[in-house]
Amino acid sequence: RACNPPVGNLATGRTPVTLTTCGQNSTELYCFYPEQNLLHHISHGCGQPRCTKCNANQPDNSHLPAEMTDDFFANPISWWQSAQGVHREEIRLDFETEFYLTHVIAVFKSPRPAAMVLERSQDYGQTWRPYKYFSVNCTATFGLQDDLVEEGSMCTSRYSDAVPCTRGEVIYRALSPANKIEDPYSPEAQDLLKLTNLRLLLLKRQECTCHGSGLIEKPQRFAHYAIYDLIVRGSCFCNGHAEECEVANRTGVMENMVQGKCVCRHNTAGDHCEKCAPLYNDQPWKPGDGKTGAPNECRKCRCHNHAETCHFDLSVWLASGKRSGGVCDNCKHNTEGHRCQRCKPGFYRDRGKSMSSAEACKPCACQPMGSANATFSSSWRCHPRTGFCYCKPGVAGPNCDRCLVGYWGFGENGCRPCDCARDCDQRTGQCFNSEPFFNIPIGGRIPDLVQTPSNDSEEEWKWNDHEQGFSALRHPEKCVCKEKVLGSVTDFCQMKYAYVIKARILSAHDKGTHAEVVVKVKKVLKSGKVKIARSNRSIYPESWTNRGCTCPILNPGTDYLIAGQEDSRTGKLLVNMNSLVKPWKAYLGKQVSDILRTGCK
Repeated sequence: RACNPPVGNLATGRTPVTLTTCGQNSTELYCFYPEQNLLHHISHGCGQPRCTKCNANQPDNSHLPAEMTDDFFANPISWWQSAQGVHREEIRLDFETEFYLTHVIAVFKSPRPAAMVLERSQDYGQTWRPYKYFSVNCTATFGLQDDLVEEGSMCTSRYSDAVPCTRGEVIYRALSPANKIEDPYSPEAQDLLKLTNLRLLLLKRQECTCHGSGLIEKPQRFAHYAIYDLIVRGSCFCNGHAEECEVANRTGVMENMVQGKCVCRHNTAGDHCEKCAPLYNDQPWKPGDGKTGAPNECRKCRCHNHAETCHFDLSVWLASGKRSGGVCDNCKHNTEGHRCQRCKPGFYRDRGKSMSSAEACKPCACQPMGSANATFSSSWRCHPRTGFCYCKPGVAGPNCDRCLVGYWGFGENGCRPCDCARDCDQRTGQCFNSEPFFNIPIGGRIPDLVQTPSNDSEEEWKWNDHEQGFSALRHPEKCVCKEKVLGSVTDFCQMKYAYVIKARILSAHDKGTHAEVVVKVKKVLKSGKVKIARSNRSIYPESWTNRGCTCPILNPGTDYLIAGQEDSRTGKLLVNMNSLVKPWKAYLGKQVSDILRTGCK
C-alpha cells in the first residue's frame, strides 16, 4: 500500500532567521501591558504598563528567534521580539531538504499584524510564492477579495484583528475545503504542499485598542512585534514510499525533530524515494497512489544475477508493449544483452548450468586453422548456444578440426571437395565406392554432429542476424517429429502462411551453419513477397530435434504439400514446426485450395 510518514512540528530543532532582534546592538527598554490585564479586560483600559530591558547578549534579558520554536509546553512564556520601531519584519525558516506542509500556527505576544504574508519556496529561497495574505482590509492592502466574502480567496481578515491584544493566533491550513486534494502525491498536491523554506512577512504593526489616549510612556517602547510560538506542522516528503524518516545532512539532532531523509520501501531509493533502487528499473518510477492506496512498487530487472544495476530505457519499454523497460548495466560473467541473457562473443552457453550461474558462459574452443574469421555475425567465434565453431568451407566438427563428409585436405583454406560422386579419403582425396551422403532424407539422421539440448528459450537467445545456426545429434534411433496437422479453417488461416506449394524433395544438404533442402516446385497455391516459380529451388528447415533429425520430415523423391513462412529480406522459404507439411494427396490439395479461396479473408 502507499505509505504516509507521521506528521510533526517541522519547526522543532530548527532556528528561524529574522531581520531584527531586540537588544541585538545594545540594551534597549521596551514596555508592555501585563498579559492578565489584556486577557481579563479590566475596567480601566489596559491597566498599568510594565517596562523592562532587552539585551540579546544577556540570557536573562534576551528574546531570540530560537524561542519561537522551543518546546512551548516546557517554556510557555518564552518569546522572540523584534527591535523597536520596525514596521517590516521577516521571519524565515530554512529546511535542509524538501518537506510536506499541513498547517502553520503563529501565537503572538504583541497584537497581530494589520498586514502579513505567509510564503513558501520550493527551490531553497531562490523564488517565493504566497500561501496566504492576511489583512484587516484585503482589498485596500492587497487588492484581493476577503475569503470571508469570497471562499477560496488568497486573502483573509480572519486573523488580523488587534484583539486579543496578546496570544492572538494566525492559522493557515494547506488543505482546506478550497484546496481539495484527492491524491496527496499528485503533481498538483506537490505544487501546493512541498516546500524547502517558509517565510512570514510582517508588514504593518497595530496597537491594542485598549491603549487609552492618556498614555504617558513613550509610544515607541510599545512599537515592536513579539511571537510566543511558531508551529509548522508537516512531514518528510516520501512520494508515498516510506513511513519513517532519518537524519538528512545534519548534526545536533533534537528529540521529536522531524527528519527529512526517507527510509524507503517498495524498492525505491533517494532522500525522497524519488527513484527506483539500482536493480529495480524495469518499469517507470511512480509515486504511491494516495487515492487508491496502490504502492506502485519498482520492479526488479531480469539480469540473471549478472548485473548489480540497471536503467530504464523508454524505447525498450515501448517496444515491449509497456511490459518491460529495464536494461542491465555492465553485465558480468562474460554475458551481454539487455538482460545479460546471452554469452559475449568468444563464449557459449553451458547447458549444464543455470543462466543465473556465474559459470553459465564457457570460452569457445575453436581450432584456429579450421575456424572462419568472418561469420554471419562477425563478432562470434562460436555458436553462443552450442559452442559449435564457425568453420571454413568444407570443414566440420564442433571445433572445426576435420573435413566434412565429401571433402578432403584440411588446411589454412579449409577443405576441398572430393573429385568424385562419393566420399573420399580426407588426407589423400582418393575416392571411395561407398554410398553418397548428400541424399540423406531430412527426416533421417545427419552424421558428424554432436549433441546439444534444444530446451533453451528462443526469446532469450535472439540472433544479431536472421540467418540461424543449426546443430543435431548423431543417434541411430528412428526419428520422431511432432507434425502440424491440418485442423479447422480458422486454425489454418490464423497461421497466416506466406506460401503454400506442392513440391518434390530432390536432396538435402548439411551446410554446417544451416540445412538446405532442394525441391522441385510443381504447383504454387499461394505466394507472398518472395516470388516462387515452378522450378527447382531451395527451402530452409529451421528446426532440429534432439535425435539428429530435421522436422518436419522431408524425404527425397516424395511429393509434399508445404505451407510455411518466408524471409523476404533474404528471399528464403522457411520450414519449421509451425509449417504444414503433408505427403501430397489430390483431395488434400483441393481442400487447402478451397480454404485459401473462400475461408481466409
